[in-house]
Amino acid sequence: MITPVDAEVLVVVVDDDPQVRLGLRLVLGTDRGIRVIGEASDGVEAEAVIARHRPDVVLMDIRMPRCDGLTATAREVAADPALPVIVLTAFDADEDVVRALRAGARGFLLKDAPPIELVAAVRAAATGRRVLAPDVLDKVMRLAADHAQLPSAAERDALAALTPRECDVARALSHDASNAAISAELFLSVTTVKTHVGRILAKLGVDNRAQAAAVIRRSMPAPRAGTQ
Repeated sequence: MITPVDAEVLVVVVDDDPQVRLGLRLVLGTDRGIRVIGEASDGVEAEAVIARHRPDVVLMDIRMPRCDGLTATAREVAADPALPVIVLTAFDADEDVVRALRAGARGFLLKDAPPIELVAAVRAAATGRRVLAPDVLDKVMRLAADHAQLPSAAERDALAALTPRECDVARALSHDASNAAISAELFLSVTTVKTHVGRILAKLGVDNRAQAAAVIRRSMPAPRAGTQ
């Protein structure tokens, strides 16, 4: 449902940190036309709160216990496609942006966004507009450009030369994961990860991780659901 421009905007805030919820309530309270009518600490609780209060906009954290924000967003949008959900996160990883938009989120903002930007985003979402913070919009445009450019034969051949373990590391690189994050995900030492990254860069003929990530995103198919 699209809220008229001059109507009060009713908001539900979903975040596992009570201090964050309080901060969001205080920020939104600076606008007399916005009212927080409910809070939830995770995606499970959010389902009941949203059903009870029927808000105009939902502010949804990503990383929460029991049910994360992206899963909750997909569920709520499936139940009510007109419900505007703005995903909030302290991170700006590429995969979070893409997954949020695929889940049906109406917007994506970082938690450190200026108060005026947050208020404007809530009002915009309530009137049916999509909301992306400027830095997030840049990221989306870059991702679109990466995927729009078709892989060359040389890139396909280079990726075909990667070992299975290098393919695992390459997929993590495509998500801009750090060496430490890859180490934890694949149960490898950081030194081993560095070695794999170096070999991947050499095989792809690129100078840095960002260039490698772009090649991998447009050339390497995503793993099928249920596979690693």
